[in-house]
Parts: sequence; structure tokens; C-alpha cells
Amino acid sequence: MRIPAHSVCTAIRDDIVSGVYERGGRLTEELLARRYGVSRVPVREALRTLEAEGFVVTRRHAGACVAEPTEQEAADLLEIRMLLEPLAAARAAQRRTEAHLKVLRGLVRLGQERSRRGQGEDLRSLGGWFHETLAQSSGSPGLTALLTQLRHKIAWMYVVETPAVPAESWAEHAAIVDAVARGDAERARALTAQHTERATAAHRLRFPPRGERERERDRVRGSQHVVNTVSLQN
Repeated sequence: MRIPAHSVCTAIRDDIVSGVYERGGRLTEELLARRYGVSRVPVREALRTLEAEGFVVTRRHAGACVAEPTEQEAADLLEIRMLLEPLAAARAAQRRTEAHLKVLRGLVRLGQERSRRGQGEDLRSLGGWFHETLAQSSGSPGLTALLTQLRHKIAWMYVVETPAVPAESWAEHAAIVDAVARGDAERARALTAQHTERATAAHRLRFPPRGERERERDRVRGSQHVVNTVSLQN
């Protein structure tokens, strides 16, 4: 049975985000095909998709490699999310279904319950599901796809500190859902903007910026060159 390219794409993306493949590392079709138990055709298609998403770059003489985003590119992702999340909430207030509301309210109840119990790992997953459902409630597939891609890339580039008082974050989620349920687009937009801005402050870069890494390599290479030169003179 032929495995769809999108399944291979998801698997490779997940491994990039989780750090299985280092930034800048080569991604050869042969090794990827062997790892995921597929032919090279879906791997090739998956790499093209991941390149379009910004997870992979093609380099001369090296082929496909994991991308190495700069600090500015990482910061841009957070800024873009601060613009799109409120838009999604405003649209959700206008287009959500009762099914969406049921899921959102259920996630808020679970989040508040886990907050009281101090179950941080569960809260991180629930928060992701909440924002994914809120995006889906916007009734805009294009916007939902953009936000999903942003979440993947932000998870790849950033570590998120656990809120000191998780209950406050879930109280904000609850207020957003109330605004969405009432159809108050402007309040949903404003509350989500405030929530996203506060959440952004808890993000810390997972990797040193590319520029710093390159400067460090140059420094090491320079030191090695000096050592080699001295040894030759002696």
C-alpha cells in the first residue's frame, strides 16, 4: 500500500520540531525513505512541501537540509501570530458552530481542572488544542492552515515557560470563549490580542541565533589556525 506523501511530511516535520534532525543537517531521500519505511517518491514530495513551509532548504552540493532560521525570522513568527490569532477569534465569533463551542468549553473546563491539580504537561497540550479549535472555528481554512504552520514553527524555535499562575491563562481562555459564544467579534479580538501578547513574553529561543553560531565557528577555526601556525614555526 502506497503511503501518502502528506503522512511522510507530517512525520518528518514532527521529527524536525522535536529535534531529531539538527538545524543545518542533511536530509537524504535514501535515509528518510528507510527510516519511515517508504519509497523515495513520497519523501521527495514531502521535502518539497517542507521547503515551502520553511522547515527545509535546498543547498548546492548538499541537497535538502534542515533550515537554520535567524533570530529575526523567529521573532517575526511571534509577531505574525499576534496579528492572526485575534483575527481568527473575531471570525470565530461570527462563524462558529455549536459543535465548536462545545469543544472549546470542554477544553476550558479541563484546563481549569488541570490548573487546580498542577498538571503542567497536560495544560500545554490542552492549550494547543484550544487554539487549534479556535482557529478552526473561524470558518477560514486558509487562516487555520497558516496558524497551524505557525504553531509548528514556533514550537520548533522556542521553549515556552510555564505560567506562574496557570489558572489566570485559562480564565483568559474562558473569557474568549464567552465572547465568541455571544458573537462579540471585537471583544473576542481584543481579549485574544491581550492573551497572545502575554503568552509571547514567555517564549525563549530554543537554539542560539544562526549569526552567533557562525561567529563561534569562525572564532574556533581562527584559534585552531593560530595554534597550527605556532606549532609549525616551532
